[in-house]
Amino acid sequence: MLSYQHIYHAGCLPDIHKHMALAELLNLMVKKDKPLTYFETHAGRGYYDLNAPEARKTGEAAEGILRMMKDGWFSPTRPFLRVIQDTQSKKGMHIYPGSAAIAEYCRRPGDKMHLMELHPGEIKHLRSAFKNRSVNIQQKEGLAALLAIAPPQPRRGLIFIDPSYEIKTEYEELPVKIEKVLHKWPVAVLCLWYPLLPEQPHKGMLRALTALNLPKSGVFEVEFSPPPARENGWKALYGSGLFIANIPFGFEQKMSGITNTLTGIKKQT
Repeated sequence: MLSYQHIYHAGCLPDIHKHMALAELLNLMVKKDKPLTYFETHAGRGYYDLNAPEARKTGEAAEGILRMMKDGWFSPTRPFLRVIQDTQSKKGMHIYPGSAAIAEYCRRPGDKMHLMELHPGEIKHLRSAFKNRSVNIQQKEGLAALLAIAPPQPRRGLIFIDPSYEIKTEYEELPVKIEKVLHKWPVAVLCLWYPLLPEQPHKGMLRALTALNLPKSGVFEVEFSPPPARENGWKALYGSGLFIANIPFGFEQKMSGITNTLTGIKKQT
């Protein structure tokens, strides 16, 4: 349960998909002159050094974010591109902003951030990255912590759930937990990431989520390449999916361009 460290995969193709979407969601939400709460259940490190041995070992950033920036897949005016530019100007060209860093960039005075991370090594990096900032960081199981405080203040907010899915029962447990969360915090925008794998374990989870009839919900998937044969684990991942509830007005139009650009991008590893 505590073995996963995202540094090995930082800046990969699924990261581009989920982080582009997260930046668009937050960019739309902060346009309203009302404070919000950002709650992340699996925050990781916040910022990732793409020169670190772990990141270089897999080379996934080279086929993802580094290729995206080199080939100019997206306009520099996209919210996520602005986060990258700001991060690189302040921390160096080799630093990749994760989801918590995106939320911190978009945050305004009055907005609240709650970052949960269970891995003892990862939370040390997270606390170091966000020290001297008004961010609630706790070493707790994210969804349990969320249920304990929901609904927070401000009630308007965004929940970002990005599990490693190392525990296969998560696919069955997540819909149950999400139903409980949104029962307590019904106005929250909820964004759940999941991998596309040849065995397609996400299918049952999506059926269960769809059966909840959550308001303004939708699925946003990207297939980067055909499902690989005779692979397992992370190498078998052929795409990225997002389930979002309480979708803000205008998001689907923003997301269509992202999906069209990323669909069919070939994995090189």
